[in-house]
Amino acid sequence: MAQDSDSDEVIEEVIVTGTAGGGEMRKLDASFSITTADAGEIEKFAPKSTADLLKIVPGVWVESSGGVSGANVFVRGFPGAGDAPFLTVQLNGAPVFPPPTLSFLENTTLFRIDETIARVEALRGGPNPVFSNGQPGLTANFLLKEGSEETEGLVKYSTSDYDLRRFDAVLSGEIADELYYMVGGYISSSPGIRDAGFNAEEGNQFTINLTKDLENGSVNVYYRKTDDHGTWYLPAALNVPGIDGDYTQVGTLNRQREITFDNNFGDASFPNPKTKTLDLGEGRGWDGFIMGGSVRFDFSNDWELVDRFNFTSGDADTVGLVPDGGAVNVGALLADPTVDPSAVVTGALTGRVTGRAIDNSEYIQRFGAWVVRKDIESFTNDLSLAKVFDAGKVTFGFYSANASTDEFWSLGNHKYQVVERGGEVIDGIACNDAAIDSCNWNYDIDATGDATTNAFYAALEYDLSDQLTIDVGVRQENHQVKYSVDEGLDGLVTLAIDTDEDEFSYTAAANYMLNDNSGIFGRINAGHKMPYFDDYRDNRDSFANGNNLVVDVDQFEVGYKYSGNNISLYATGFYTEVDPSFFVALSGVTAGVASKNRALGLEVDATYYHESGFSVTLNATLQNSEIAGTADDGNDVQRQPDWQFRVSPSYDFVVGGNDLTVYGAFTAVDSRFADNANTVVLGSYEKLDLGAELTIDDRLSFQIAADNLTDKAALTEGDPRNPAAPNGRFIMPRSVKFSVGYAF
Repeated sequence: MAQDSDSDEVIEEVIVTGTAGGGEMRKLDASFSITTADAGEIEKFAPKSTADLLKIVPGVWVESSGGVSGANVFVRGFPGAGDAPFLTVQLNGAPVFPPPTLSFLENTTLFRIDETIARVEALRGGPNPVFSNGQPGLTANFLLKEGSEETEGLVKYSTSDYDLRRFDAVLSGEIADELYYMVGGYISSSPGIRDAGFNAEEGNQFTINLTKDLENGSVNVYYRKTDDHGTWYLPAALNVPGIDGDYTQVGTLNRQREITFDNNFGDASFPNPKTKTLDLGEGRGWDGFIMGGSVRFDFSNDWELVDRFNFTSGDADTVGLVPDGGAVNVGALLADPTVDPSAVVTGALTGRVTGRAIDNSEYIQRFGAWVVRKDIESFTNDLSLAKVFDAGKVTFGFYSANASTDEFWSLGNHKYQVVERGGEVIDGIACNDAAIDSCNWNYDIDATGDATTNAFYAALEYDLSDQLTIDVGVRQENHQVKYSVDEGLDGLVTLAIDTDEDEFSYTAAANYMLNDNSGIFGRINAGHKMPYFDDYRDNRDSFANGNNLVVDVDQFEVGYKYSGNNISLYATGFYTEVDPSFFVALSGVTAGVASKNRALGLEVDATYYHESGFSVTLNATLQNSEIAGTADDGNDVQRQPDWQFRVSPSYDFVVGGNDLTVYGAFTAVDSRFADNANTVVLGSYEKLDLGAELTIDDRLSFQIAADNLTDKAALTEGDPRNPAAPNGRFIMPRSVKFSVGYAF
């Protein structure tokens, strides 16, 4: 971003996301809503995960309370029960995995932020339905740093009040004439913000990015290897004294759990059930690589050829303790067994590991040891050819993608445990003592699937005058899925899918510049969320009845934008219809419920700069999202607030000849409903973050960042599997992080 001293000059900010072929465009000239953050702004935010960073984006509601991965991300007006069905993460303009969500896997799980990231661009709606994988919701494009003629680098060590140990490094420069490199990565280890009593969060990542400038273009290739996982944080018992945002059930007394599978849903007579010991310390994460690149060539007569490609492969596994029902007081249970009929007491209640007697004042709760193993792979290629002429640009493109999954699930495997940090399994409960957990459900599958997408698209940008520009785009997509499932692990396929769907998407917009500093725009688009593997399994009845499970999305946007020397303001009004929306409370167990959703709202992204060094940023969302067409007709869409805002002030000044920045953020969120029936209310809350960074001689830097300074114990969700259970997932507790870095 360049900022001129003349107050009439425009803040020049260039974007590449949402443009045909990834071409550069001034943000002020864009006829869509896009939020950007450079490396410095990302550092100030100090995100705990990739999803956590997306809280800077207006129109986006992020539940990053599940740990380093496995977040829930909701986009303005788009319904969802979990994961991130309307979010695509890109690296250098290519999707890291074309399906935005599979059960127990969303795109942010596959991506980690480190010092190799130059900036992020987050586009909502707009031309999204036409380009790339046709995501109609949110596309978050992360752009890698590139080398230059100057050799430069950074090393940084970070620690925290939760015993974080992390080392980051990045180095870039020139290998040969116009051949540039960037290498970097990190190693990290900690017990987690919610202390598990062992190193529950461990990770490392290595990235290399090579760029060759040519006389008529450039070639770029990158490779990123990641092995990073952390505890999967789940809803906690809200009716147990002392349970708050610091609590996690996983600990040293229960880290190993034997599970039984291939038992035909708990039928003890089923022959040859299998057992396996899980390490619950694995948590949720990603062990794999992402590699890709791009080629760009400019030919005579203003023709441009761009090809962007990406290959992703690895394991995205989930292991954790999932609550099943509410917690019960031991004394109350002994006095009245109907308090929890499943907790049949057969003798003295004692800890299985310690052997200690369980006191009547303590609480017990049933937890399932769940394991989901996913071996995924994808390849995408986006080829475009464009002709630039005096009044605009016309682009023709072909996008192709293959995605596959090979997975094993075992959900259920319930045992009663003491409700406390690392609470152990107890003896004296019939379910816990049985060889097979015959009093509870179990859901085991072995599944494999492949999906292929081929799409042709075309886009036109045309200047009708110096002030008025129109752009239109169309996309014709063919989507094929082949998927088979063995439920019960008995070697018999219970679901086989072989589909072939075609859909047409479009977008059209007009952008009118009022003057050099401001403009207005209007846009209409129609796109689709194409079904993938889990959609067919969870909604098999609807599919069998003739529904192709394609989700249609219509969006209307109007916006005002202003960018001067000390103020930038982007305000967008939106109306969204999603039809049908499929809601699944528990994948594989509860069938999907289809509805229609409508949303009307306004989002604001504004920044004020003052010559004194003070600045403040506001992002805010106001929306009304409703369900239509089911028994929940007229209800609010679950887990999305009607309003939220984040105010982030910052002040730069000089102390003893050195640069000091003090910054903070105040977030306020409206209450939400935990379920579509609107029976469970999640309260509104406020959150305060503070930080400071001191830089000495433009080389040595010290940073301290405090997240949730007041240690607010607010909830992001209830119990999505059982809304009636008194369980909820807290936002992250207070944490303080300290870093020291040296740039050269």
